Amino acid sequence: MPYNESIAQRINEVLAATGPIDQKKMFGGVCYLHDGNMLCGVYKEFMILRLGAEKGMEALEKPGVRPFDITGRPMKGWVMVEEAAFTGREELENWIGLAHQFVVTLPSK
Repeated sequence: MPYNESIAQRINEVLAATGPIDQKKMFGGVCYLHDGNMLCGVYKEFMILRLGAEKGMEALEKPGVRPFDITGRPMKGWVMVEEAAFTGREELENWIGLAHQFVVTLPSK
């Protein structure tokens, strides 16, 4: 199943204002990287976010959020978010902002 290109377009629009972000096709979807570290992406009908362990656990308490698990082994600190959880631009910016706050703490690759 291809990934939701509408979600990818919305992410592109938000990330355009954050500085240099690389884009790569991965796991049948698209991923966005900041300084070589995965920040967020789109997998099928979900936005995926790298939030770190603490924020990732907090996010799982919100509606429309589940662990990022495409192999049977959930990735710690990553979540999958249904589009219904970010219908407006502000919601999308908030989710991406959380991921950005975490990823900027990581060393460049």
